[in-house]
Amino acid sequence: MLYFINLERKVGNNVNFKIRSKITSGYIALILCLIIGVIVVGFQVSTLQTERNKLMTNTAKVQTLLSTLENHTLNMNRSQRGYIVTGKDSYLDPYREAKANWEDNWNELNVLMEGRPDQQESLDSVKTHITRWIETAGEPSINLKRNNDEAGIKKFYREEVGRSEIQSTMATLGKIRSDEISHLASEAKKLDNVNNKIVFTLGLFLFIAAIVAIFFSSFISKSITNTITGTTAAIRHIAQEKGTFTSRIPITTKDEVRDLAVATNDLLDDLENREWVRSNATQVVKNYQGIDAIKQLTSIFLSQVARITRASYGSLYVRNDKEGKIFEQQTSFANSYTKIGRETIALGEGLAGQAALERRVIHLTDTTGYQMISTSLGDMPPKEVIILPITFEEKTIAILELATVNAFEKLDRIFLKEVVSSLGLTINSVLTRMEVVQLLNESRAMSEELQAQTEELQTQSEELQTQSEELQAQTEELTNINEQLEERTREAEEKTAELEITKSDLERNAEELIQSSKYKSEFLANMSHELRTPLNSILILSEMLAENAKAENQEEDEEFARVINSSGKDLLNLINDILDLSKIEAGKLEMIYEEVNINELPLYLKQSFTHFSNDKDVVFNVVKEDDVADVIHTDHKRFQQILKNLLSNAFKFTEHGSVNVHLYNPSLTKEQQRISEQWLAISVTDTGIGIPKEKHELIFESFQQADGATVRKYGGTGLGLSICKEFAQLLGGTITLDSTEGEGSTFTLYIPSLQTGLPNNVEMPAESIFEVPSVEETPDATQTDMPAIVEENFFKNKRVLIVDDDERNIFALEKTLQQHGMIVDSVRNGRECLNFIEKDRHVDVILMDIMMPELDGYDTMQILREDMNIELPIIALTAKAMKSDREKCIAAGATDYISKPLNLEQLFSVLRVWLTTEVM
Repeated sequence: MLYFINLERKVGNNVNFKIRSKITSGYIALILCLIIGVIVVGFQVSTLQTERNKLMTNTAKVQTLLSTLENHTLNMNRSQRGYIVTGKDSYLDPYREAKANWEDNWNELNVLMEGRPDQQESLDSVKTHITRWIETAGEPSINLKRNNDEAGIKKFYREEVGRSEIQSTMATLGKIRSDEISHLASEAKKLDNVNNKIVFTLGLFLFIAAIVAIFFSSFISKSITNTITGTTAAIRHIAQEKGTFTSRIPITTKDEVRDLAVATNDLLDDLENREWVRSNATQVVKNYQGIDAIKQLTSIFLSQVARITRASYGSLYVRNDKEGKIFEQQTSFANSYTKIGRETIALGEGLAGQAALERRVIHLTDTTGYQMISTSLGDMPPKEVIILPITFEEKTIAILELATVNAFEKLDRIFLKEVVSSLGLTINSVLTRMEVVQLLNESRAMSEELQAQTEELQTQSEELQTQSEELQAQTEELTNINEQLEERTREAEEKTAELEITKSDLERNAEELIQSSKYKSEFLANMSHELRTPLNSILILSEMLAENAKAENQEEDEEFARVINSSGKDLLNLINDILDLSKIEAGKLEMIYEEVNINELPLYLKQSFTHFSNDKDVVFNVVKEDDVADVIHTDHKRFQQILKNLLSNAFKFTEHGSVNVHLYNPSLTKEQQRISEQWLAISVTDTGIGIPKEKHELIFESFQQADGATVRKYGGTGLGLSICKEFAQLLGGTITLDSTEGEGSTFTLYIPSLQTGLPNNVEMPAESIFEVPSVEETPDATQTDMPAIVEENFFKNKRVLIVDDDERNIFALEKTLQQHGMIVDSVRNGRECLNFIEKDRHVDVILMDIMMPELDGYDTMQILREDMNIELPIIALTAKAMKSDREKCIAAGATDYISKPLNLEQLFSVLRVWLTTEVM
C-alpha cells in the first residue's frame, strides 16, 4: 500500500494536464516563434525579390528595345539601298515598316529611362540622328529612284549622304547598352548587401528559436518521464508476484498513463482467463489418456467437463456407422429416474443433429419446455443449454450437449471449445483401434482360406513359366528390331542437324545480301559528289565553246562542244536516276499526295510527246473514258515521271505504227478495295519490237533491258522501268506488262486515289534526305531578270579569288571569268585561302568550294567572317546534293549559294547582284 501511495503522489500533480497537451503546448510556442520569424524574413525576401525582378525586367526590356531600334535603323538603310539597286517596290516594305514603328520603340524606351537624365540625353541624340537620316538620306534617295534620276543617285552615293547619321546612331545605341549593363551591376550589388542583412537576421532568429525549443522540450520531457516512471515501477511489482496475475496497476492520473494502466489491467485479466482455460483443459486431457474403451472415455470426459462448467445435465453421443449419419448415446451426467435424452440422433435431426450437420455450436438461452433437472428436493427447468459438435478432419464424430440451472459464462464457452478440439482426435483413435482389432480377427479366418488358394496358384505358376520362356524369345527379336529403328533415328537426327547448319548459312547469306544492298545505296548516294565535280568542268567548257566561239574558229570545234555538253547532260540524267533508286532502296523517298487533274492529262501528254510522233512518223492517240474521275489524289511529280518513262520507251522502240494511251476505270479486287475505293488504269500500247515472255520480269530490274542488242541499237541505261515499278509500289499501285516479240507491248499502270497516303497496314516510304538541284533553281537573292543598272563592262578589272581543290574546275572558271575582263586568283584549299586574304585583302568576291582537304569551305567561311571580320561577298559553289545545304552554307557565312553543275547565266547574275551591292 505504501508503494501505491508514493506512486499516486508522483503522478497526482499532472491530473488535468495530458501528455498530448504538454507536447502540443511546446510545439505551439515553437511554431509561433517560427511563424513570426518567417513573416519577418519572408517580407524582407519578398521585397528583395520584387526589386530584383523589377530590375531584371526593366533591363531585359531596355536591351530588347535597343536591339529593335538598331534593327529598324539597319532595315531602313538596307531596304533603301535594295530599292535603289533593283527599283522594286517590294524592297521598300521593310523601310516603311521600320519607319512606322521606330518612334514607338523610342518612346517606350524613353519611359523606361525616367529618372536617368544621362540615358535620356543619349536617347534624344538617337532620335535626332534617325530623324535627320530619314529627312536627308532616306526619303530623298527614294524619290530620286522613283524619278529615275541616275545622276542624282550617283551623286548621293559619292557624297555618302546619311552615312554619318547611321554610324552615330549605332555608336550612341552601343553606349546606351554599355551604360545599362553598368547600371545593372551597380543595382545588383545593392541588392546583394540587402540579401546579406536578411541572412544575418535569419541566423539570429534561428538561434533564438533553438533556445526556446530546448527550454520547452526539457520542461515537457521531465513532466512525462515522471508519470511513466511511476507506472513502470507498478508493473515491476506485478512481475515479482511470479505470474499469479492477482495484482493490478492503480489508476491515479487522467492522462495517457491512465489509458496505459487500463490496457495493462485488461491484458492481465485476459492472461488470467487464458491460464484458467489452459490448466483445466490440460487436466481433462490428462485424465482420459491411455483409455481404449469408448464408453469409459466419454464417461470420464463428460464428468470432468460438467464439474468444471457447473453443468446440471449432460449427454454425449458418438457415431456408430462409417458414414457418420447416426450418433448413439454413450454416456450421460446426473441421470434421473427418467432417462436423459434419446438413444440415437440422426445427422440433421433436431438441434443436436443440425449442430452436427453444420459443425457449429448452438447456445440456447430460452429453454421453455425443456426436460426438467431433478434433485432430491424436486425438479427445476434449465436456464441455458449448449450443444457442441466434436469434429475430426472436418467431420463430426461426436455430439456434446450440456444444460445448467445457472448460466454458461463466456469463459465456460471458451473452455468447452478448447477441450472438444482435442477430444475429436482421441475418439477417432479409440474407434480406429477398435476397428483394427475387429479386422485382425477377420484376417485370421481369411488366412486359412488363402493357404488353399496358394497351392492352386503354384500349379498355375508352372504353366506360366513355360509361356514366359516363349515370350522371352519374342522379346529378344523385338529388341533387335528396336535397335535398328534407333540407328535410323540417329541418322535422321544427324541429317536434321546438317539441315539446321544449312539454314543458318542461308540466313547469314541473306543478312550479307541485305548489308550489301545497304552499302550499294550509300555508295550511290555519295557517288553524286564525285561525278558532279568533273561534270561541272565539262558543262562549263562545252557551253563556252558553243556560245562564245570566235568567228575564226572552226565549225568542228562548235560541234565538239555541243557533243560534250549533250554527253554531260546525259551523265547528269543518269546520276539523277541512280539517286532516285538509292532513295527508294534506303526508304528515304518522300511522297507528297495532292490533287491531280485527270482532265488535263491527255492535253499534257499530247503536248509533251507529239514532236516524237512527228519525228518518227508514228501515230499518237490519247483516249480517256467518260466515267473516269476528274481528279485523283497522288504524288503529281512521280505520277508524271512514270508516264513519261513509259511513253519514252514506247516511242524509242517503235519505228512505225502507233502509240496509244488509254485511261479507264479498272475492275477492283478485294485487296485493291481495302487500299482505296477509287483507282485509275492507264495503258500505254505500242506496235514496236515487243518483248519475249522470258524477259518480262528481267526488264523491271535495275540496269536491265531485254537483251544486249537492244542496248546497242536503242541506247538507254535500263533504269527507267525499274524506277517506274518502284514509284508505282510506293504510290500503292502496280505496273503490268502484256507483250509479244515483234508485235508490240502494253504497259498498264494501276494507281489508287489516296488523299492522306497509304493505309496503316502498308509500309510508308521515309522522308527523302537528298535534293537533286536543277539548273533552273535560282537562289533567293538572285534575280536573273533584274534590270541592268551598270554598263556592259561591269565585270572588267573585278578581282575574284577561286577556292577549289579541283584543277579542272579552276581552269574552267578562270577562262569564263577572264573572258568578261575579271582578274582571277586561285588557291587549292581553305588554309591557302586564309593565308592569301591575310596578305592581300583587295579582293571583290570569293568563289568558295565546300568539300576540300585540310580545311573545308564551311570552316573557312566561319573564320573569314568571325575571326578575320571579312565582309566581302562569298559565293558557295558545291556539288553536294544533300537537303538544306543552302541553309548550312548561309549559316556558315556564305553570301549566296550555287549548286554544281553551274549555270553560267546564274553565276554571272549572282556576281552582278553582290558586286553591285558591294559598290553601293
